Amino acid sequence: MTMFDLSGKIALVTGGAVGLGGGMALGLAKAGADVAIVTSRDRTREVQEQIEATGRRAHTIVADLANEQALPGIMDEVLDKFGKLDILVNNSGIIRRTPAAEHAAQDWHDVLDLNLNAVFFLCQLAGREMIKQGSGKIINIASMLSFQGGINVPGYTASKHAVAGLTKALANEWAGKGVNVNAIAPGYMATDNTSALRADDKRSTEILGRIPAGRWGTTEDLEGPVVFLASRASDYMNGHVLCVDGGWMAR
Repeated sequence: MTMFDLSGKIALVTGGAVGLGGGMALGLAKAGADVAIVTSRDRTREVQEQIEATGRRAHTIVADLANEQALPGIMDEVLDKFGKLDILVNNSGIIRRTPAAEHAAQDWHDVLDLNLNAVFFLCQLAGREMIKQGSGKIINIASMLSFQGGINVPGYTASKHAVAGLTKALANEWAGKGVNVNAIAPGYMATDNTSALRADDKRSTEILGRIPAGRWGTTEDLEGPVVFLASRASDYMNGHVLCVDGGWMAR
């Protein structure tokens, strides 16, 4: 099990105060990592307290990830607090549900700014540090809509296809420099982003009927996969999009 040990590692998780991000941040801490969490507003410190309860250090950064000018400051704060960065989990994202013919330009830009632009620029900032130290793990959060088109979510679908492509492009450049870049594609998870779907009895029944596991995913379902991709156990994985979907893509 030492291959999965993250003792002495420093992780940065965006959107780490709630939902899937909170679950992954806690999973990394359970494996031994100290964790910096980026949140868009000063939410409850529940996840930070849970991390600290494992005996690991935690630090919360409040920042607007859609503001490109704020991103270097996030990296500086992590380096000032912890001295290095070993693991980046690009989890933050939003979704706007509107038919494509009525999809507002501002919705398109809002989604792409956070779901794609922030991902690239944080990868770039982290990648520079990791290349200098000769090691690092970058884990981007993709989606089932990195492979499919979805309905009424053109901006989200475009962003998640792009995240999958970006993951492969960066892996091609950085694998030989000791930096692993991979992605996790969660299936239909019980989070704020899917609250509208879960509240729609017809749509929820359709979705559950297509998931072989027969249930929505939970935050705990991502703890193992993120630890795997952050650890030595995945050292020869590069540019892979790992589906954690209850069998959705196999159906």
